Amino acid sequence: MDIYSLVGFVGMTCIIGAYFYLTASKAPNPFILHGTNLAGAALLTVSLLVHTNWPSLVLEGFWAAIAIWGLAKAIRTRNAISPDEPQP
Repeated sequence: MDIYSLVGFVGMTCIIGAYFYLTASKAPNPFILHGTNLAGAALLTVSLLVHTNWPSLVLEGFWAAIAIWGLAKAIRTRNAISPDEPQP
């Protein structure tokens, strides 16, 4: 196993961990959820650039885009909370 495969396994672990976190949590923190998904997609992309599998590479692009959209949505939601309310 080379370093790129190891990086890919770490990315896979991030994505599976984020899915478990979403399923197990009553109120998952969107920054943890989407941030972990984005990290996993980035790590898997590194692996896929060396060990190219085009369908999986495209999938990771969409996975990262959705995670970025989720993070942006979480930031907008956090910023919309009035200053008198506690931040999550």
